[in-house]
Amino acid sequence: MELTNQLPTHILSHLLNNEEYCRRVIPYVQKEYFEGPHKTVFELIVKFVGQHNKLPTAKVLQLELKKVNMPDEVLTNASELIKEISLKTEVDTEYLISESENWCRDRAVYLAIMDSIGIIDGRDKARTEGSIPEILSKALGVSFDQEIGHDYIDNSDDRFEFYNTKEDRIPWDLDYFNKITKGGLPNKTLNIALAGTGVGKSLFMCHCAASVLQQGKNVLYITMEMAEERIAERIDANLMDLPIEQLQRISKDAFESKIQKIATASIGKLIIKEYPTGSAHTGHFRALLNELKLKKNFNPDMIYIDYLNICSSSRMRGLGGSINSYSYIKAIAEELRGLAVEFNVPIVSATQTTRSGYSNTDVGLEDTSESFGLPATADLMFALISTEELEDLNQILVKQLKNRYNDPTKYRRFVVGIDRARMKLYDVEESAQADLVADPIPDKPINKFGDRETEDTFANFKI
Repeated sequence: MELTNQLPTHILSHLLNNEEYCRRVIPYVQKEYFEGPHKTVFELIVKFVGQHNKLPTAKVLQLELKKVNMPDEVLTNASELIKEISLKTEVDTEYLISESENWCRDRAVYLAIMDSIGIIDGRDKARTEGSIPEILSKALGVSFDQEIGHDYIDNSDDRFEFYNTKEDRIPWDLDYFNKITKGGLPNKTLNIALAGTGVGKSLFMCHCAASVLQQGKNVLYITMEMAEERIAERIDANLMDLPIEQLQRISKDAFESKIQKIATASIGKLIIKEYPTGSAHTGHFRALLNELKLKKNFNPDMIYIDYLNICSSSRMRGLGGSINSYSYIKAIAEELRGLAVEFNVPIVSATQTTRSGYSNTDVGLEDTSESFGLPATADLMFALISTEELEDLNQILVKQLKNRYNDPTKYRRFVVGIDRARMKLYDVEESAQADLVADPIPDKPINKFGDRETEDTFANFKI
């Protein structure tokens, strides 16, 4: 038999006769992937293994088949299939596992496409077209996870190598941000800027995106607050070193000349994607990432999401008023961090302060809009604080709120220069940092979020 043409039969045969194959594969294979008698026999095998924790024999399957209430024709075909799969076939186990994984993914994608068509033509009344990206992305993500965990003693060499391997990080172009993160942002992390309206959340992320691009890295910028063109305008101002209002007066020749100069530099690729406010969740982002890889061969090194509070939650859609804002924002943060892990990239996003935080000149975790679950999920969280005095100095204050990369009491507060016209941040002279970085340590102990000042707030907080 040709393996490619008879793979479902080979899968069933090895589930029946190969204990190693069965143990490694059966948790990931779904009954929906099979049709006709193959589906019937697969269900019998799964049921027996689940009840008895061992492989059935062909004779046992025939006996179990007699208990099934199905048309005679179906039972006859299933009985013949059991006879066929009882004959052992010689196929390399590792090869068959790999082929089985590919087949399961192909079947999942096919079924997802069929489901999507059913939604579009109205046959599926329970789901809307907004479900399609998540359905397709879930199918594309089908995988046999063969890792069985880290053995503390046997895998100690792996840990030693990990300790002595320099972690890939994407550095900042701002000195103190590099200091607090030990050289930059590592992959699989969620990093959050907290600020009030108009302080500079989007400016911060646009500047950082431009900086990463100039390192030759690829950037995906997802915006739900401003149009794609407005984000591109801010990055143009940054990379062209022009006041943003001057972009509206520049000649086409001069503009094209600057674009060409940027394009010929060692610059990465930038994709800006706009979603309506509150409409998109990680299912949409995952589908976008898969589509960008397929159509443009684009894999981002960094993802910016502007901003977290106006994302949607994929797992809490449709719950309406039955879910509180704490759980909702926490869910969004967890889903974004999961996306960072899945695609092996750092994600940078932002969140609003509470209403009381708008006028607060020393923002803390208690000023996090909607949810204390957000700082619990983030790897790095910091506040961007602006005052009239700082604005006069063209500076913005940065205050660490949570830091898994470094001691959050080191450089707890520092300032960076801000050029709002050119959408840029820059380092300031060390003399401007002296009083801030030498800030005396408060008497209160550090809470689990790396913040002393909010201990009383958390002590009284009720979920």
